[in-house]
Amino acid sequence: MTRPSFFKVAAIGGTAAWLAVFALLPFLLILVVSFLARDPSSFVAPSFSLEGYAGIGDGAFLRIFLDSLAWAATTAAACLLLGYPFAYGLARLRTKRKNLFLLLIIIPFWTNSLIRTYALVFILKAQGLLNTALLGLGLVDQPLEILYTDTAVLVGLIYTLLPFMILPLYSSIEKLDPRLLEAAKDLGAGRFRAFFAVSLPLTWPGILAGTMLTFLPALGMFYVADVLGGAKSLLIGNFIKNQFLTARDWPTGSGASVVLTGIMILLLLFYGGSGKGAPRKPEDIGA
Repeated sequence: MTRPSFFKVAAIGGTAAWLAVFALLPFLLILVVSFLARDPSSFVAPSFSLEGYAGIGDGAFLRIFLDSLAWAATTAAACLLLGYPFAYGLARLRTKRKNLFLLLIIIPFWTNSLIRTYALVFILKAQGLLNTALLGLGLVDQPLEILYTDTAVLVGLIYTLLPFMILPLYSSIEKLDPRLLEAAKDLGAGRFRAFFAVSLPLTWPGILAGTMLTFLPALGMFYVADVLGGAKSLLIGNFIKNQFLTARDWPTGSGASVVLTGIMILLLLFYGGSGKGAPRKPEDIGA
């Protein structure tokens, strides 16, 4: 029996300690606060209460929650429609061009997403780059009112999360054997039938992974709605932020955070269960 190396023990131990201190411990604190009473002077009082969960049971929270689900689903669907053709073309490029495009996808991660969201303001505002270009080309007679609308929020969410859809899709599509598509065409299948019978089932794990990586963060990216929507479009992340910073109602904010975390865990469990039944080999689709 070989002894584990010091580096392996240090890496696993350090990662576990980091997750315990910066992920598990804060969540446990939030969970405890969600069951405490509200105190205007010290935010929470050390007495058991379900006020935090009662505060999220009204119609306003339910409406924001349903709106957030709709925003997240629309963002994930748009990222999938835009990301799949891009990832498919990227996987078919030669190595040098492929590496260049992969670098262009990764470069935005080098800059904070909040700064990139503020950069979109200069593009979408009335005198921004987009309206200047449209007016210069004669496509519009007056500047379009995009900033501080739902359209701007959707553009911001898609722009921020699109790489998280492209990368897992690219990983799945690159593993797809092109000979399977050629065999399907030899058997008389057209492009669309070959796509739905071969490409789509074998790249399903990447579609699921990309959908989860875009849907879940979209529920809580409150700063995109604040910066581009002018606080007119509320996501569940905005509700939680407002409870902590504006209403000073920490139990309700904590209760909403626990509910959101529970929903994310359920979705991740669903993703894990779906991945087990997804086809991974040509034999799984009868090829």
